[in-house]
Amino acid sequence: AGAGKSTIARSLARKLGFTYIDTGAMYRAVALWALRVGVDLDDLHRLEQLAKEAHIEFKAGETTVLLNGEDVTAEIREPRVSEAASKVSMAPGVRRAMRKEQRRIGTAQSVVMEGRDIGTVVFPDAQVKVFLDADPQVRAVRRAAENGGDVGQIAREIAERDHRDRTRGEA
Repeated sequence: AGAGKSTIARSLARKLGFTYIDTGAMYRAVALWALRVGVDLDDLHRLEQLAKEAHIEFKAGETTVLLNGEDVTAEIREPRVSEAASKVSMAPGVRRAMRKEQRRIGTAQSVVMEGRDIGTVVFPDAQVKVFLDADPQVRAVRRAAENGGDVGQIAREIAERDHRDRTRGEA
């Protein structure tokens, strides 16, 4: 979070005329759907079913995210959805379903795909990979400027997320 992945990926996709794929938005969309239909975020089987059934679309030249035909671009950025997406993204079945969909999208059209495991798990043989990182304090300051909040608290949240991402069994 806050390393500049989204900013650079969106800019590169726009310059190349490719579709920008925010894989984090895909997990957020599944989380939003789970919240809407009242699925328990610990119900791994039901979360996997939702992920398999979700129809998530991105359009070339846009940052719009469609879930089952509905524009959910703003709603998936709400704090409650962000928190749910963190749990949803740890479900192995959800990760498998999203990975399958990301591969389908990435092989069907020219894309710039952004996410923490794209170059290592989703497309390990990609022709071009870019890895971005930044000092944790710089990342926290950027995120606070973007969304507001206490830099110290944001730094702790970033550190927790980084730890979860590095230690989860799937991806």
